[in-house]
Amino acid sequence: MQSSSPAPGRRARPLPPQARRAALIAATLPLLRERGFDVSTRQIAAAAGIAEGTIFRAFANKDSLIRAAIDAAFDPSLVVAGLEKIDTSAPLETRLVGAAHVLQGWLATVIGLMTALRNARFAGERPGWRRQRTLEAINAALTRLIEPDRGRLRVTPHCAARLLHLLLFSGSHPGLTDGKPLTAEEVVRVVLDGVRVRHGPPRKRKQRC
Repeated sequence: MQSSSPAPGRRARPLPPQARRAALIAATLPLLRERGFDVSTRQIAAAAGIAEGTIFRAFANKDSLIRAAIDAAFDPSLVVAGLEKIDTSAPLETRLVGAAHVLQGWLATVIGLMTALRNARFAGERPGWRRQRTLEAINAALTRLIEPDRGRLRVTPHCAARLLHLLLFSGSHPGLTDGKPLTAEEVVRVVLDGVRVRHGPPRKRKQRC
């Protein structure tokens, strides 16, 4: 099978503007996690397999490319789409383990960026990079996934979703886990053992979610 990569000395095949922007963002994200703002446009161009000048036909400058890459990383649409593909007729634990795997893949990128760029600020940019809206969208998708088992829980599906999300974040953060992150299965077991209805007289608890 012939390779689709351009031959040495030849230009890469031109892409439509949106596709070129997406390709540059995809090439930039891992470099941001590794190098932070020290990443150069030359390194980004090499990772994308294009000439450096091509970047500036898609983005005004390096900062605008980095801003677009961060926005893409915090965009919840791909995570929500992954959660919505999970079969809601599957057992609750199976659903949540699947959801945990989806979220852990996203969290690896987000936590890496937050660590690499923790002291960075863009002019005119509010701290947080849309994090609140992202969290709300993901928690809403998790809540819908848990909703079919509302009657088996001692807390609301929204509260269970929030607990799962919080434990996944803390259990996936290298700075909090001593390099030993929790697995998806471990996180789900901890959450379910804390929210499942237990045998014996029910105990009333205040929900703090």
